[in-house]
Amino acid sequence: MHSNHLLLEEPIRMASILEPSKASFFPTMTKIVGTLGPKSRSVQVISACLTAGMSVARFDFSWGSPDYHQETLENLKIAVKSTKKLCAIMLDTAGPEVLVVNRSEKSISLQEDGFLVLTPNQELEASSELLPINYDGLSKVVKKGDTLFLGQYLFTGSETTSVWLEVFEVKGDDVVCVVKNSATLVGTMYTLHAAEIHIDLPTLTDKDKEIIATWGVKNKIDFLSLSHARHAEDVRQARQFLSKLGDLNQTQIFAKIESVEGLTNFDDILQEADGIILARGNLGLDLPPEKVFLFQKTALYRCNMAGKPAVLTRVVDSMTNNLRPTRAEATDVANAVLDGSDAILLGAETLRGLYPVETVSTVSRICAESEKVFNQDLYFKKAVKHIGEPMSHLESIASSAVRAAIKVKASVIICFTSSGRAARLIAKYRPTMPVISVVIPRLKTDQLRWSLSGAFEARQSLIIRGLFPVLADPQHLADSNNATNESVLKAALDHGKSAGIIKAHDRVVVCQKVGDASVVKIIELED
Repeated sequence: MHSNHLLLEEPIRMASILEPSKASFFPTMTKIVGTLGPKSRSVQVISACLTAGMSVARFDFSWGSPDYHQETLENLKIAVKSTKKLCAIMLDTAGPEVLVVNRSEKSISLQEDGFLVLTPNQELEASSELLPINYDGLSKVVKKGDTLFLGQYLFTGSETTSVWLEVFEVKGDDVVCVVKNSATLVGTMYTLHAAEIHIDLPTLTDKDKEIIATWGVKNKIDFLSLSHARHAEDVRQARQFLSKLGDLNQTQIFAKIESVEGLTNFDDILQEADGIILARGNLGLDLPPEKVFLFQKTALYRCNMAGKPAVLTRVVDSMTNNLRPTRAEATDVANAVLDGSDAILLGAETLRGLYPVETVSTVSRICAESEKVFNQDLYFKKAVKHIGEPMSHLESIASSAVRAAIKVKASVIICFTSSGRAARLIAKYRPTMPVISVVIPRLKTDQLRWSLSGAFEARQSLIIRGLFPVLADPQHLADSNNATNESVLKAALDHGKSAGIIKAHDRVVVCQKVGDASVVKIIELED
């Protein structure tokens, strides 16, 4: 082994560490999902987030009314028009959450070593001795010595706002706990997380279903984030539910893994879902801290090899109140990219944080720096080895396109696709250059009216690392097959030029279908 075969496969020169990061057209290949809320719902802030690199907007239905989220979404639409940046919509379900209801809204202070009773009787007032919860089965599933966590935001690192409890005894339906750290609970709702305990509630609750069938259908959501996915069956049921709703049969389901139970069934869930969200907040409570990184690396590797997007949460918690992340957090974001994450999901940081836009641009810059040293060569070999031989037709075309682009140092890969599948496969091999996926609209008819498909497919690539969608102009498609490709290709190249990612004398790899054959060609641009 000589020294330059480090993990990053190339010696990182001090010069590259010291030279300032350059701004470019797309801030980063890694995507950023921003949760929109009180601090990030004005047209102005949303526009700035889009410009800074956010490409998916997450609407978290564990709080806020459908009307509130609708107003936010209308503002998002205005921001998309004015910034000319596409943005996908993700609806995040509340799922089987056990909540403490504090109707008085007074803050509740708890003292270390004190006793606290959790009761299913919701008529009672919340106090520092007793908290009512919305689940009557807790006393049946916990026993003396079990660990419970409780707070508005669970264990972020600043432990004065959330509390750690140990079950002392079970009295009828009530659970008596010992308080392990002094804390003050604020707000009207706190989440209760029982470590490694199965909460016997449906993954998709009736309230979730109602919101999906109304708000979700009305807004044709691109992604459904399925909270607390514990079995592949959860995903299957959600898919059945979506397919009954007509407008949402193209909506992709991202399973949110947030417990040991979801972890145990990870491979089955991955097979059923369209993508995975690694909810490190809750997982970090279910797993011992020293195991979290191991799970992250394994899970990301499995998603990558399956060619399904992986989204990581809880990376820069401290930016909720500060302009800069901690060194640990900055390193954490970089490692997520090096581990193969497709997207970083920001929660509290953009939802109620003081610096939503700065958070997006900081995360964006860190991702861009790590992408420069991402070991594409090693990754490519792993992916090819994982698939084994013989390769399917599409896999071999996609991997060849990426290999060719890297060999000729192409500035961009252009892929024509109608279902989006070909472009996703190219992105699976993690090319070092952006992939412009030109989505060719398909005409559909129900005998009563014509409709063009394509918008869904384009927006759904906004969560995949390195994929940048462009919708082809249907007018270009009226010509004969061959002319089509030429005019659409010219439009894609013009898009790349105006965006500053293609310049004179660059090489571009184009991947397209001609008749029944798939073709990968290398074109060299004139002046």
